[in-house]
Amino acid sequence: MKNRTVIGIICIILALVVTFLVAPLVNKLSDSHTEIIRIKNDIIQGHMISESDVEIVTVGTEGLPSTVITKKETAIGKFASCDIKANTDLLQSMLTDKSDSADDVFRTLDGKKQAISITISSFAGGLSGKLENGDIVSLIVFEKDTDEAIIPGGLTYVKVITTTTAEGFDKDEVTPNEDGTYELPTTLTLLVNPNQAKMLVGYENKGVIHADLVYRGDSEKAQKFLDAQDLYFEMLAEKEDDASSETEDDDEKNGNDIIQDANDIIWGTNHGGNNPTYSEGGEE
Repeated sequence: MKNRTVIGIICIILALVVTFLVAPLVNKLSDSHTEIIRIKNDIIQGHMISESDVEIVTVGTEGLPSTVITKKETAIGKFASCDIKANTDLLQSMLTDKSDSADDVFRTLDGKKQAISITISSFAGGLSGKLENGDIVSLIVFEKDTDEAIIPGGLTYVKVITTTTAEGFDKDEVTPNEDGTYELPTTLTLLVNPNQAKMLVGYENKGVIHADLVYRGDSEKAQKFLDAQDLYFEMLAEKEDDASSETEDDDEKNGNDIIQDANDIIWGTNHGGNNPTYSEGGEE
């Protein structure tokens, strides 16, 4: 009888502890909230996350993955490593610092920017197999008819999507042979606009194209080169709409001036004259 009394008292004490200590603690923990980053719109693999893509939401901490992103600064400027649906809580595994695989770039094509491949006609023409995804190159064209090498204004800054071997393997898929050597690429895939695509087809059929490495590194700085090239084509479009008396040579000269001005901004206004030179020859 005495033992039953002791057991009863212990049970009452445990019940009181659960009621007044454990239960409130559990409720407090379950009511804890934190701010996390959530995707607002559907985005595709390779897309750079911007301010407009994300929102801050408050959610309960219970069951929340430890890898969830809690600060906008962690996400903005990164790239989606997979397709992400709207209203998805953003996790670290969904982001990557680089978006340089061919598939990443292909998923972002919107018609204004397109992908085209040109033949690497020689070992030297493809920079001795050393081109990397994301490189910015100038394309030097040797025209057989004129026996002249030029850098067309419209091909001054072009982004390399990837290089591909004869077996169809892209740069990031190539594995070493048994002797440690690598199969060399035979084509160069570039990110271009429709005008550049037509130019490349024409030049490949009547001349030889060499890739000249201009920049490799930070994606933001690489984008400045591409912005400069876009500015060149914007200028040409404005000239076509402008009923002026300027000649085509004047148009080309002004286009090269814009490229040069943008290049000065990229490198600094006192770059010392070491900027790449540009062709005075016009596109066809």
